[in-house]
Amino acid sequence: MQDHSSPADAEIALPRLLGALSDPTRLGIVRVLADGAERGWGQLRAPVAKSTLSHHLKTLREAGVTRTRQEGTRCYVSLRREALDARFPGLLAALLAAAVADNVGEHVGEDPPAL
Repeated sequence: MQDHSSPADAEIALPRLLGALSDPTRLGIVRVLADGAERGWGQLRAPVAKSTLSHHLKTLREAGVTRTRQEGTRCYVSLRREALDARFPGLLAALLAAAVADNVGEHVGEDPPAL
């Protein structure tokens, strides 16, 4: 089984966090996840190859932005909003507001969950 671990809350490093959020596709993924709902990897849609999307998800996870949960052969991703807000108060809200205002990451979306 793959290791889908994220850093502990206190180990989330600002330079790595900002680096992860500097990419428009990764910021778009965070915008999709910002409502607090967990998404299956297959629900996320971006105009990139699946391997590239997987790399973006790994970068976000390793920076502590997201948490990945594996259930059988499926992986689910969620935003670590509480941890990020506790470690860097107001940062995530400011970045998301700026991304929406500047239309950064709007090319990323989601499919509805499969029934």
